[in-house]
Amino acid sequence: MIGTRSQSSGGVIPSAARDLVFGTASQDEILRLRLRMTYKERLRRTGINRTVTITRVASFLSALLFAAVLSAAETPYKIRIGFPSLAFSYMPYYVAAEKGIYKKYNIESEYIQMTSSIQPQALVNGNINYLTSVSTALSAAVSGLPMVVLANFSDISPWVLLTNKDINKPQDLIGKTVALSGIRTSPYYFFQAFLKKHEIKDKDINVINTGGTADSFRALTSNRVVATVVTPPFDDKAVSLGYKKFMALGELADIPYVGLITSQNEIKTNRESVRRTVTAIVESLAWLRANRAESVKMIVDKFKVNQQEAEGTYATLIGIMNKDARMNPKIARGYLDILRQERPIAADYDPMKHTDFSFLPASK
Repeated sequence: MIGTRSQSSGGVIPSAARDLVFGTASQDEILRLRLRMTYKERLRRTGINRTVTITRVASFLSALLFAAVLSAAETPYKIRIGFPSLAFSYMPYYVAAEKGIYKKYNIESEYIQMTSSIQPQALVNGNINYLTSVSTALSAAVSGLPMVVLANFSDISPWVLLTNKDINKPQDLIGKTVALSGIRTSPYYFFQAFLKKHEIKDKDINVINTGGTADSFRALTSNRVVATVVTPPFDDKAVSLGYKKFMALGELADIPYVGLITSQNEIKTNRESVRRTVTAIVESLAWLRANRAESVKMIVDKFKVNQQEAEGTYATLIGIMNKDARMNPKIARGYLDILRQERPIAADYDPMKHTDFSFLPASK
């Protein structure tokens, strides 16, 4: 049959459709045509629906993926660090928190005050993610706890023996009471070295354990004790209050000082968090070196000391900081000799096996 062109579309109308239009089709032809048109329409609409469905599903999955990526980017790495007390040696940590360095690396920090003696077990138990006393960590590691030293800020300890004005010679301490941070802490070992140097038996000295440097300072200035062992700025502050710097103790023994320590499990399960934390702390060390005026102001505000005392504390801090945040093996081995006075440790024991400096920038 010859097709007829539609006036509106310019297309060719099939003969069956033409008969339907002009009323010449039989009832059977009309039914067949309607069924054929219904089937084609259904196919057309199904194809559209499938396309719409696939498009919607793809859009939904893309939205989910974007939300997941955005959520991962926004979720901070939460860390907890244990500190025994306020101390100038922790300035890198104060800087990281207060100068936005943690935030730069998407870290959210919480500082937990706890005595040094319980920190290693708290670290292993997961109560904290890091501690800061290298000597405490090495002592615990030698005893079998899985400690890892990630950074060591200094190979020199600035501990100072402070006394009241009535102590003029070492023997004047006999029978008196001295405040120390705690048993087997750095002040404890340095004071033991002091007693040994001056041939004074430790049983002749009464010792109270305060839990931290700031509390030891308060014990002295409240006249509960006649002497204590502290670090700057408490030494200069004590002098301004009429007490004496009796002796610098840092060279009497090889004892590691402050750094960043974590557990083997933390490295295994949260390696990216560890990497970011180390990077942030190293950047804080660099910030301290580069920003003298702001650092001094922080010391004034945080430790409630005057400008001159803060200047002296800053100079001491920068003077004892090492350049690469690594630990001198000689200091570590010397510390083992001190620990051997209390417990058996093999002569060939290598303390450096408890370090991992791979997260630090390469040495120059």
